Amino acid sequence: MKLQRMNRRALTLGALAVSGALALTACGSDDTGSNGGDGATNTAQAGNIDCGDAKGQLLADGSSAQKNAIDAWVKQFTAQCNGVQINYKGGGSGAGITAFTQGQVAFAGSDSALDSEEIAASKEVCSGGQGIDLPMVGGPIAVSYNVPGVDNLVLDAPTLAKIFDSKIKKWNDSAIAKLNPDAKLPDLAIQPFHRSDESGTTDNFTKYLIATTPGNWKYEGGKAWQAEGGQAASGSSGVAQQVSQTSGAIGYMELSYAEGMAVVAIDTGASEPVKASTDGATKAIADAEIVGTGKDLALDINYKTKADGAYPITLVTYEIVCDKGNKADTLPATKAFLNYIASEDGQGLLADAGYAPIPDDIIAKVRTTIEGLS
Repeated sequence: MKLQRMNRRALTLGALAVSGALALTACGSDDTGSNGGDGATNTAQAGNIDCGDAKGQLLADGSSAQKNAIDAWVKQFTAQCNGVQINYKGGGSGAGITAFTQGQVAFAGSDSALDSEEIAASKEVCSGGQGIDLPMVGGPIAVSYNVPGVDNLVLDAPTLAKIFDSKIKKWNDSAIAKLNPDAKLPDLAIQPFHRSDESGTTDNFTKYLIATTPGNWKYEGGKAWQAEGGQAASGSSGVAQQVSQTSGAIGYMELSYAEGMAVVAIDTGASEPVKASTDGATKAIADAEIVGTGKDLALDINYKTKADGAYPITLVTYEIVCDKGNKADTLPATKAFLNYIASEDGQGLLADAGYAPIPDDIIAKVRTTIEGLS
């Protein structure tokens, strides 16, 4: 089923101004950069948090993609619910899922939904139930470039694929010129940069290429970069640094790392090319399909979206929790915290902090599911 576009006004009510740009980074060995901030306390917002019977220590681990958002949420939540301590390690999606299936944490964060083997493993620790995916944070992956004299650049999926597969080698190539008839494209070598480390950013970027132009991107995809050629850099910060200092460079990174850099507008077939933005990412998520069964809310992002303003190269981070069989000593705090971060106030801080709020239709289902956790 197609999900409706979110109501931006509703999600921005009670928004928290967070100091600094919070970096949405990918799972695994992704870094969170130096732009993070945990935000200033907002008394009115904190007062809206329902602590319920929450108490004690809550351990969690997983995607570094949401680490800065979690930190800001924890600050608000624990300011109101001072009987609770929350420790989110942010050691990567893989580490988080492993810790969850081994019963070491109350919930985990992952920018990929649980696969069948992980669901089977979760049943060992979720007595009478299983692990489920709750989409909670979204964000755009920007494609940044460094081409002297070119302030605006439009690319489409086939052209991007050929650039990153070293099939298009010069910035004045006819395929790029056709998309940018008014640009003065130089006779300059293209220097494509990709991640050297295994990365959810790479996984989602290549999923976009596989979905939209399979004839030009014939790799299986995954967290490890597979195409030949190009140059590698560690972490999104490394890619951003190389692109910013290398004439002719282009690379993919989370939006916050592209601050102050030129960003590609993607020709999706919509009425206008779309640049990376939190609003555009939310619109793309709204065009996703729920593919999880039962209480699982795993999403299939429509990378082929042509919705106006929807930015297609987008990732979603899930909170993974037992639908049944949660530990009695952590269940109240888990439900209270998840209820807060899925609330209008919790989601409201994301848009101004470099993250994409989850659309209304989806987050409403998340809230209902959290209420039924046992």
